[in-house]
Amino acid sequence: MPLLLILLLHLAVAVLLPSLVRAHGSRAFYAASLPPAAAAVWVLSHAPGILAGSPVEASFAWVPALGIEIAFRIDALALTMTLLVSGVGAVIFCYSASYFRSGAVALGRLCAVLLLFAGAMLGVVTTDNLFVLFVFWELTSVTSFLLIGNEDRNVGARRAAVQALIVTSGSGLLMLVGFVLLGEIGGTYRISELVSAPPTGDPWLPVAVVLVLAGAFAKSAQVPLHFWLPGAMVAPTPVSAYLHAAAMVKGGVYLVARLAPGFADVEPWRVLVITIGLATMLLGGWRALRQSDLKLLLAHGTVSQLGFLTLLAGTGSRLAAIAAVGALLAHGFFKGALFLTVGVIDKQTGTRTIGELAGLGRRMPLLAAGAAAAAASMAGVPPMLGFVGKEAALEAFVPGHTPQLPGWASVAVLLGIAGASVLTFGYSARFLWGAFAGEARDGDRAPEAPSRGFVLPPLLLAAAGIVCGVSPALLADPLAQGYASGFREGSYHLALWHGATPALGISALIIAGGAVLFWKRRAVARAQRAMAVSANAEVSYHMFTHAVYTFALGVTRRAQSGSLPVYLGIILATLLALPGVRLVVALVNGDVDLPEPGQGLRLWDSPLEGLVAVVIAVTAVATVREHRRFPALILLSATGFALTGLFVLHGAPDLALTLLLVETLTTIILVFVLRRLPATFSTRPNGWMKRLTVLLCAAVGTLIAALLWLMTAARTDPPVSRGLAEQAKEAGGHNLVNMILAEFRALDTFGEVIVLATAAVAVSSLVLLNRRNRVVEEEPDETEEEHA
Repeated sequence: MPLLLILLLHLAVAVLLPSLVRAHGSRAFYAASLPPAAAAVWVLSHAPGILAGSPVEASFAWVPALGIEIAFRIDALALTMTLLVSGVGAVIFCYSASYFRSGAVALGRLCAVLLLFAGAMLGVVTTDNLFVLFVFWELTSVTSFLLIGNEDRNVGARRAAVQALIVTSGSGLLMLVGFVLLGEIGGTYRISELVSAPPTGDPWLPVAVVLVLAGAFAKSAQVPLHFWLPGAMVAPTPVSAYLHAAAMVKGGVYLVARLAPGFADVEPWRVLVITIGLATMLLGGWRALRQSDLKLLLAHGTVSQLGFLTLLAGTGSRLAAIAAVGALLAHGFFKGALFLTVGVIDKQTGTRTIGELAGLGRRMPLLAAGAAAAAASMAGVPPMLGFVGKEAALEAFVPGHTPQLPGWASVAVLLGIAGASVLTFGYSARFLWGAFAGEARDGDRAPEAPSRGFVLPPLLLAAAGIVCGVSPALLADPLAQGYASGFREGSYHLALWHGATPALGISALIIAGGAVLFWKRRAVARAQRAMAVSANAEVSYHMFTHAVYTFALGVTRRAQSGSLPVYLGIILATLLALPGVRLVVALVNGDVDLPEPGQGLRLWDSPLEGLVAVVIAVTAVATVREHRRFPALILLSATGFALTGLFVLHGAPDLALTLLLVETLTTIILVFVLRRLPATFSTRPNGWMKRLTVLLCAAVGTLIAALLWLMTAARTDPPVSRGLAEQAKEAGGHNLVNMILAEFRALDTFGEVIVLATAAVAVSSLVLLNRRNRVVEEEPDETEEEHA
């Protein structure tokens, strides 16, 4: 499939990019733009068929035994996201060629990781398998961690990268559990099959839905996990534009939109999506109003817009789905253009603080015009695509237009969207006014005019918002209709003019309210400063991470005490807690077949085995009671040597000889080790500790004996040893044990020999190192000093 080749092309070009950056500087970003551009062109060439209802599909076997396959499916929603991820991504790569200096530190790494991120995000939006989606999802988290923390000498960058990784990947694990639940109760891991036939009667479905939504909300910076996104603005501006405007943060919105046609009616999907989406809209818009850093203003605005998109994508009605696609495209265009505009301002003036900027509108009129168009789209002003999408959103929540919601809920959502839209208009006007308005002060150094290649990308994205707004039928409406075909009720088309509708009246009120908000901006600022500072989600995050660190430190301090008995006790206790408890449960439930009477258990095959058992028991007990190290070693070796007697009695002298050699070698090595240790054990358990140790060892011994006894009756297939004697003769061998070791399981034997040799070398090295240190630490001979 060409899509798989395009994904591999991302990887291949990323490998070459560090060399290209060293040879050609920042112009290598033009080469990096080729794979995303190829993806955008390829999906556009298939757009007519996809929008006609014929998705492009392909699949490859990955883990056939588990029914896992690498499956891709490009329908209208995947086509929309691919155009944003790859189309807008290609524009941002070209912009980066002018933004970065050729000699920037780690530029090759940044360029390569950004392209890997683009490939991972393309995989997220095109895959049709839950496991593959999770793999690509986590790849975006890892690559975004590297991109946010690109300036690794900056403490703030490292902290923001870790914070983003913890929030998105930690919630991603919850999402993985939700995916497994969905796949198991649905009988398939194909996303399209789950959406078309959701397992609505299963009691575990609401749990799976909540877990999946947790991952989606964290990725899209929804309340209360919204704090990581403004912090991630420490990344270079093109990275912010790509991750936080076009790609990464839309991953959660995409997942909600992907699953909504099948799962929106499952409780508590709709309640969670609408409530959290509204709260995110209002909180992000309110905080954006008080930002003086242009990039932070856009970041908080992105949080607000992501709440808007999540609300629309998850409502689960045809009208809201159409509005979601329109708003999704509009957001990609205007937010990408505004971020790139901030990058130009920052590079040309050296600041992006509103109070330090003045007169840029006259000095950079072309850039100001593009920013004005993008800000107008963000504020929902006609004829921009942002207005078309917001008009559809308002129409969706007019009472009666979304039958899935009761009237009072539609009114509440409508009021919430209108209130958040007033805030959006206010901070859009604040951005435009603060960046470009005003007169240059006397003495201000005129910034150098940006190059055409630097200004062209934001202008292109702003122009896309105008063209798609004036002519929605060109791109936005076909994509929206293609996605909304999964919903049945109603017929609505994205258009600039729908007549004198209630939504149009609300839009007029929003613009008027936003204008008043901007006019009274000083009063609003005073009101925000007067509000008490309350505990926020970021403080909760730091408290949570500190609590986890404290808990982990306590566990480590107790578990890693440096005591060998403690380590052995933890291992044996784990053995009892997991397989031991599972064995007891299986015995109680009757899941394990017990050996038949007379099968498996007998006292001995030969009376001599009883004598050997007595020797083993006596030496083992004597080893435990011995307080000197060397006699304990001799007794322990005697236990091992006695075991060889069992092999001899059962007619396996070769195995007995092998065990004898191993025991001899082990004893010699330990003798070398004991030379450097005290003659007696320093501590011996007493009291309850001694009784607990005896109890633990007895329990583990009983467990091992029970397991061995049950295993003799657990055989379900004939032994593999049948026929080995005949095969050994055919191979020219007469000693079956040697043939098994050297021929039938030669690789295993080779591995065991390597392990033994490695252990011997390690022990010898420790002994020699200890001896060398002793030589260095020896005091100089006083006699020699006197002669000197």
